[in-house]
Amino acid sequence: MLAEATTTEISKEQKPQTFEANKIVARSGGEVAGNARRDIEKRSGKPVITSKKAIDFAQLLTDVIEYKIEDKDDKGKDEDKE
Repeated sequence: MLAEATTTEISKEQKPQTFEANKIVARSGGEVAGNARRDIEKRSGKPVITSKKAIDFAQLLTDVIEYKIEDKDDKGKDEDKE
């Protein structure tokens, strides 16, 4: 998420016009996020990215998707009643 947010901000500032320019901006955002991750790991002595966290994140995404689908289904039911 940090890489995405950083890339967005760099892109707003630099306003890249070509694919190559966008690649440079994307790499810059990734580099900032990578440096932050390594610094956190160095200071905490713990890895930021672990398989458990990846599983938790995947489950969070699944939960959000399922919630959105249920929410759309519920809205459709309410519209049918009117």
